[in-house]
Amino acid sequence: MKVEGQPTNVKAALAGTKYRNFPMVPRVIYGKGSFDQLGDILMPRRKHAEAPVIFLVDDVFEDSPLVGRIPLLFEDQIILISADEEPKTGQVDALVAQIRDSFASTPSGIVGIGGGTLLDLAKAVAIMLNNPGKTSRYQGWDLVAKPAVYHVGIPTLSGTGAEVSRTAVLLGPDRKLGINSDYTTFDQVVLDPDLTRDVPREQWFFTGMDCYIHCVESLQGTYLNAFSQSYGEKALELCEEVFLGDLPEDVGREKLMMASWHGGMSIAYSQVGIAHALSYGLSYVLGTPHGLGNCLVFRHLGDYYPEGVRQFQKMLKKNRIDLPEGVCADLTDHDLETMVQVALGMAPLWENALGPDWESRVSPELIAGIYRKI
Repeated sequence: MKVEGQPTNVKAALAGTKYRNFPMVPRVIYGKGSFDQLGDILMPRRKHAEAPVIFLVDDVFEDSPLVGRIPLLFEDQIILISADEEPKTGQVDALVAQIRDSFASTPSGIVGIGGGTLLDLAKAVAIMLNNPGKTSRYQGWDLVAKPAVYHVGIPTLSGTGAEVSRTAVLLGPDRKLGINSDYTTFDQVVLDPDLTRDVPREQWFFTGMDCYIHCVESLQGTYLNAFSQSYGEKALELCEEVFLGDLPEDVGREKLMMASWHGGMSIAYSQVGIAHALSYGLSYVLGTPHGLGNCLVFRHLGDYYPEGVRQFQKMLKKNRIDLPEGVCADLTDHDLETMVQVALGMAPLWENALGPDWESRVSPELIAGIYRKI
């Protein structure tokens, strides 16, 4: 069964009629210190001296040694960007306009350095430099007509899977929805575990839980298949080692980076589920960071993911994480209704979680009731 707005790949394709030929990241370099090979990686992609490489960098690194290690040449530019809020379509439009106004030539490449916010911005900017109109026009599945500018993803956090996915998740004027296309996927990814040093403990946990939760949702979803299962089971195993074990810090960084990669791959031929659908509502109305939003929701989903929630509670305790309370206590009726409608709009996620008859099992009142617990 094909859900409106869902790509022709999951239910119909997995039923055996037509399989979607998904793109994957064609080149990846992994290892401690591999960031220092970035200059060599970019050199063959440079078109000429007036076609710069634009580096979109989390502004948390503004005064750090990392900025000094970025291999600038010719007219290259670093743009520092705050990751305090979810990436927005208007933000992408502004960055694209800034780049076009600053340079006569289309950039040789876009490099995103940071967590999921910066990686999604880099993917979206690379697409919009080669496609007309507003970014919000491309929120959805397979709406991008022209290939993106060459783009590189360099994660400094692990968990979102943004480095490997074909989606750039953005807040738009009317909804939170990804640019899902064959042109979104990075051309090159640099996986350097050393770049995830010194991440604040709570941020490390919440971002890692994004990976854990979407693995639980994928593995228990109705879209599950051998491809997704093979990656999802490995990612889940790695998450449990990291968040329930007693690993040395450097080993934990490496394993979580691999969990993020495998977790992102696990949903290429599958989907996430209820926690992500509800988290989208939190992000859209309250600006709640995605990883934290997933955690706030997931602890109330024991009826749907009992074993996953039990393990999640153990991870909270093991890592001494206290989730905020009363997040939705002061919502207006209008805000609550908006959150409910945003969540209900994520039809493929609900179908993956509950099957093709999901609409008969989910009501606005049920969703509002979950939000009121948060």
